[in-house]
Amino acid sequence: MATKRDYYEVLGVKKGASKDEIKSAYRKLALELHPDRNKAADAEERFKELSEAYAVLSDESKRGMYDQQGHAGFDQQYTQEDIFRNANFDDMDDILRHFGFGNMGGRGRRTSGGAEQFESIFDILGGGMGGGRGRGGRRHEVGDDLRADLSISLEEAATGVEKEISIRRMKACESCKGSGNESGAKTVQCSQCHGAGQVRQVKQAGFMRFQTVITCNRCGGTGAMSDNPCHSCHGGGSVRSDERVKVKIPAGVDNGSTLRLSGMGGFGKDGAGDLYVVISVNEHHIFARDGDDIHLDAHVSFAKAALGSEIEVPTLSGKAKLHIPAGTQPGTMLRMKGEGVTHLNGRGKGDQIIRIIINVPDKLSEKQKKLLQDFESLEKDKERGMFGGMFR
Repeated sequence: MATKRDYYEVLGVKKGASKDEIKSAYRKLALELHPDRNKAADAEERFKELSEAYAVLSDESKRGMYDQQGHAGFDQQYTQEDIFRNANFDDMDDILRHFGFGNMGGRGRRTSGGAEQFESIFDILGGGMGGGRGRGGRRHEVGDDLRADLSISLEEAATGVEKEISIRRMKACESCKGSGNESGAKTVQCSQCHGAGQVRQVKQAGFMRFQTVITCNRCGGTGAMSDNPCHSCHGGGSVRSDERVKVKIPAGVDNGSTLRLSGMGGFGKDGAGDLYVVISVNEHHIFARDGDDIHLDAHVSFAKAALGSEIEVPTLSGKAKLHIPAGTQPGTMLRMKGEGVTHLNGRGKGDQIIRIIINVPDKLSEKQKKLLQDFESLEKDKERGMFGGMFR
């Protein structure tokens, strides 16, 4: 299997590109690579690669997961149908039609009126587009993807946790089981689009003739209607539902991590959409996170740093003993192996890194002053012994 190119590379944009920059880059390259204009042997494959990159990077949830996991993790969770589900290419189709690619002698098709019809993005990508239009068929009615934001603590991110969230979504009507029909009712072909799910509009402007294909507004793109609609959902097949959903959050997640709950999105007669839960990790009052390592400042007295000691420090899992070597200097970093955040792949943990800060007392007793003065005198004697002959 050929290695997939990075989506940002395919579009020729930087990783931090805005939505407008991504859309502009796609528009430019789509005009260049569309098979009705570009006759190179690999034009269609490059156009499909470009459209796949745009479908991912123009969707906030998919882009977030791709940025975090790259192709390796992303492709394990998304099928080709998932990638193109709910992707919006309608604006681009209109732009390409405006340039009249169907009149360039390429892949266009003759309509009954004799005009050549532009082959849309949906036709080129074919059945791989979930929620899109297949060749000559009705529009597939796949439910909308939903997003929910969830905040958790650093401790919960480190060990994993199960949370319950509230969502509002459209779900299959219980009365008709999503069919939109009363019991015994029949589904009949839509009289407006004749089962196609789409209708063609033709406009004449002087010598120019323009054609557009839009979703049938009578059947909503399904190509079919009921002769006795369900009284509960009025034939739509779905009703609004407020639900509590349990979300299992794996250890190691970080800000922007996205969890996908398949089939928990909006209702669609050809399948429900997905629910994407975007994680944010709250800042901790004493710990700072750096990847899977945890940083902490520990304050110790001058005596403990000079003589060496053992102190008790907090960790994400409780309290632990930390050995301070004799002669420890201010700013020294001490590492506690395995006391950080669990790696997202479940193999091992990060470390806890302690920065030593030496406390300088702002008030001293007379006895403490005397002891420090004696210590200072000894230090001066030592300095004179070291440098005595240098300053004569």
